[in-house]
Amino acid sequence: MHNGLAIGVDRIPIRREADFFIHELIPVKFFGSTVHITTTHVCSAIIILTIVILAICARNSVLKHQDNPTKFSAGVEIAIETLLKFVNGSMGKAGKNYINYIGTIFIYIFLSNISGLFGLRPPTADYGTTLCLALVTFVMIQYAAIRYKKWGAFTDLFQPVFFFFPMNVISEFATPLSLSLRLFGNILAGTVMMSLYYGLIPVLFRFGIPAALHVYLDLFSGAIQAYVFTMLTMTFVFDKRNVE
Repeated sequence: MHNGLAIGVDRIPIRREADFFIHELIPVKFFGSTVHITTTHVCSAIIILTIVILAICARNSVLKHQDNPTKFSAGVEIAIETLLKFVNGSMGKAGKNYINYIGTIFIYIFLSNISGLFGLRPPTADYGTTLCLALVTFVMIQYAAIRYKKWGAFTDLFQPVFFFFPMNVISEFATPLSLSLRLFGNILAGTVMMSLYYGLIPVLFRFGIPAALHVYLDLFSGAIQAYVFTMLTMTFVFDKRNVE
């Protein structure tokens, strides 16, 4: 079948570079059913492995050069101090309990968002990834509410009056949906746009112009979305803790 984009009666051929879909790579038998390892799983594994390697290198560098810091170890310390100020500035004294989680999801989401720069398909352009991240945050939000508000976590659903209960329940469950869809939609849009750009334009125009698009759609947008996700996570958790 001829691959192309229909515009009226004409068809513009699209090259393989326009492929922005998730592909099934390796079939795996799981409880009698066949599931597949996809491009999302592979790219996520690469990013997680990268984070682990960077974390080990950062830890060894800081411990080894405490008296005479190198540029790398100094950079690591600056990054940690920035993270501490970022979390504590949003959550106050409660931030110390969430620094590891906030730092981890920020780094993972940021690297996932910009992975298109390195030829990977961003895992965050797969709704399965963003939904799982949002569900983890949702569980943390509800845990904070139950732990610090006790029965207040339930009675708050009837505020300001009892017949607001259905709307308050919907509002609670809308949190993971809004978090996941916002991240997924923005990253998928950038992935589709770059794929179509490479697939539609002549080879001559693939130099120079794509760099500006990558800076905005991958680097800038990726950083913004990672920041928004982590900031909303801290805001929701801090609100449920009801810390003055």
